[in-house]
Amino acid sequence: VMTGLNNQVQYSLAESLLHVGSYHKKEKEMTERSMEILRVFGLEDSAQTLASNLPYGKQRKLEIARALATKPELLLLDEPAAGMNPNETGELMDTIRLVRKEYQVTILLIEHDMKLVQGICEYLYVLNFGRLLAEGTPDKVLNDPAVIKAYLGD
Repeated sequence: VMTGLNNQVQYSLAESLLHVGSYHKKEKEMTERSMEILRVFGLEDSAQTLASNLPYGKQRKLEIARALATKPELLLLDEPAAGMNPNETGELMDTIRLVRKEYQVTILLIEHDMKLVQGICEYLYVLNFGRLLAEGTPDKVLNDPAVIKAYLGD
């Protein structure tokens, strides 16, 4: 003869066993999505590599890939090209373009590398000491005398 408590414990155990399959299905889906994102970023061959063992440029790509795994509507990139050589910056530019195209995500970029900014941005806001200095298309803003004086040199 079982008491009510025993029946409840048995039910919970049986219910837990039924959810194991659901858990494995979700885990498989997440793994497949992760591998797809790694594939898009050209990192699938490094899937089993510790992030700290990746070259710097690939670490930056992985940071963006990890952020995309959360399915954001807005991706904030704060100086993503910092410390990169020109080749890595070019790859990053291609990666950001790909992200915008494939994932339809809005990107807010804070960056001092004007080549990167010109290569990926559609609209710029330039701040100087917390105040709006200029805004508009890259051509308009990067040719603005106030921006040139403040950031690009006379």
